[in-house]
Amino acid sequence: MANHLEKTVRIGAGAGYSGDRIAPAVELAEKGQLDYLVFECLAERTIALAQLERSKNSALGFDPLLQERMRAVLPLCVAQHIKIITNMGAANPQAAAQAVLAVAHELGLSQLKVAVVQGDDVLPQLADHDFALMEHEATLSSLGDRVISANAYLGAEPLVRALEMGADVVITGRVADPALFLAPLVHEFGWSFDDWQRMGQGIVIGHLLECAAQITGGYFADLGYRDVPDLACLGFPLAEVSADGSAVITKVDGSGGCVTTATCTEQLLYEIENPSQYLQPDVVADFSKVTLTQVGPDRVQVQGATGQAKPDALKVTVGYRDGFIGEGQMSYAGPGAQARGQLALDVLRHRLNAAGMGGFESRYELLGVNAIHGDTLSKGLEPYEVRVRVALRVPTRQLAEQVANEVEALYLNGPAGGGGATKSVREVIAVASILMPRDWVQTSVSILEM
Repeated sequence: MANHLEKTVRIGAGAGYSGDRIAPAVELAEKGQLDYLVFECLAERTIALAQLERSKNSALGFDPLLQERMRAVLPLCVAQHIKIITNMGAANPQAAAQAVLAVAHELGLSQLKVAVVQGDDVLPQLADHDFALMEHEATLSSLGDRVISANAYLGAEPLVRALEMGADVVITGRVADPALFLAPLVHEFGWSFDDWQRMGQGIVIGHLLECAAQITGGYFADLGYRDVPDLACLGFPLAEVSADGSAVITKVDGSGGCVTTATCTEQLLYEIENPSQYLQPDVVADFSKVTLTQVGPDRVQVQGATGQAKPDALKVTVGYRDGFIGEGQMSYAGPGAQARGQLALDVLRHRLNAAGMGGFESRYELLGVNAIHGDTLSKGLEPYEVRVRVALRVPTRQLAEQVANEVEALYLNGPAGGGGATKSVREVIAVASILMPRDWVQTSVSILEM
């Protein structure tokens, strides 16, 4: 226990979403003196889209940047004994683990242990059961045969098992984001899973780190109001965690960005509905008494989180098909550009209504004029250039293609001077949430070695 009390665990955030930048993760691995590097890359729709991809090709369904990230950081992490934890397995953790081993072989690395954590895919458990949808006054059965995926938010326990089995890299699918950071703390400090105070403190650390650059000035910078130094070379954060769960959030010396009580406060409040009851698979965390203290340049101490017993049910994200979006854009420039752009919108609205699409969800807008805040708040001088955008959500791909083609047809069938047309059709994968009894979700951990 004495060793635990003296110990500090250093955890870096290598990604905050699937398409995040890779260079800051390399910087962390190279200069952060880390024990763990965590890549958090799953949004709610991301895994539904990954399930759709896997249904088309059983070898796919994991994060598309997995191999590129591993090529960039694996040599550094192996050399410095940094363990990697990531949810880049998405809908196919097994294939993701095989891909990591293939990259390791390609780089000449040996004796790598990759753990595969599974059990979040609960689609089979939906059979013969109906569940209330949390966001709608309806049940799961109302989605009919449109459901394509169902993934439960796992907690830290199977990740801890993976680390206890000696894993160098832990690959998961859907895991609660903070649990990715909680697991190494439980493993390193020997925390009990019913030590609600430490569970709560581990969750607040994970919550602060999970969006990576958001806590070092990304999505925070506002020139002249909230200036962030060297934003172009923005670094990702790391936490120095003590055995009692207190931590200092910081970044690599010399990296761009900043870590301040303001950046940490903004991230602390991010996606939090009730700070005294932040429901997680491992604990109902209480952030209401958290304190953030600037203890040095780019160093913020966080402490004061606690928690209560974990919920009886796990949240499950259900992905389902929800129609198609047909979109088209066209630019107009020069004198009268806004008027010609508005005329193009009026013409398109008339044509699409005449084609029977007047009742569908739609957007008719001029980018740079009223696309974000609408006509009410859009004021100012007439712009020199505008871009028309029309998008409709429709039930079939054929109708979506008709929308896109109608916009492109403005070239010869619309106002003067239109150019730069683009069009697209994409399927809508929507998500809904249900609650599933915890004991319905069974996890497994397996080790793959070179």
